[in-house]
Formats: sequence, C-alpha cells, structure tokens
Amino acid sequence: MGLDRVERLNLTLSAGAVAASMALATPHFATSLAVGAALEAVNFRTLRNAGKRLVSGELVATGPQIGIFGARFLLLAGAIVLSIAVGANPIALLIGLSIVVPAVVIDAWRPRPPIEDCELVPPPPPDDPSWDDWNVWRVQGIDSPSTIDEDESNEVEQ
Repeated sequence: MGLDRVERLNLTLSAGAVAASMALATPHFATSLAVGAALEAVNFRTLRNAGKRLVSGELVATGPQIGIFGARFLLLAGAIVLSIAVGANPIALLIGLSIVVPAVVIDAWRPRPPIEDCELVPPPPPDDPSWDDWNVWRVQGIDSPSTIDEDESNEVEQ
C-alpha cells in the first residue's frame, strides 16, 4: 500500500497539526483533530483512487458506481456525526477534516514550471483596428462575417 506524494504531504501536515494542538491546546482537542484528520485521510485516499481509475478508463461511471460514490459520503457523514455524538470537539474535527485542502494546494504548487524573465510584448494602442478582430472574453480571434456566411452556406448545401 504505497502512498502518493500528496497523501504523504497530507499525513505530514496532519501529524504536525496534531502535535501543535497537543502542545498548544488540550489533549481532547488534539484527539478530536486526529480523528478528523484520520477520517479525511481515508476519504481522500478513496476519492483519489476512484478518480484515478475513472480517468484511466478502468472505472465506468454507471448507476452502481455512482451509488457507491454517494454511499462513501454517507459513511463519512455518519462517522462525523458519531464522532461529535461521542464527544469530539467540532472545531478540532473540522480542522482535521480540512487539512487536505492545504496539502492539495501545496502539492499542486510545487511542480510548477520555473518563472523565467521574459520581455512582454506591449499591447496595441487602444485605437488600433486589430482590437476589432479579437474577442477578449474568449481569448481568441473573431471570424469575419464573410467567413461565417460562407461556412453556413456550405453547411446548407451539403
């Protein structure tokens, strides 16, 4: 059972948060945080594995698979309710459940491409006619009306 880089980072951040809460808060708070971190670690692992299998084509999103996906959330909700019913600190539980967010952000940020110094080409002046051929909302050029008319007439003829 090998852990992926983001899962290892998640466990490291979770262990650091539990250790910090043990030093700065009560043992009850630290235990509640550890329970939340354990729940989210298991949830994140299953979600990540299912996502990897779905993208690779190994898993097909059919009715039963979607039901299992939803059942996982029901199990997580049940575990959270049970933890709070047993006496877990809700704030610590929420912190433990949320540690995966910074882990994912940090893991996504780390392999970014290097920042290179480059000269940016200045934009054309505001009165330049080339602005009329550019759609800033779609970040692409605009087809001229004559091209659009020709394309539509070809589709009608076929």
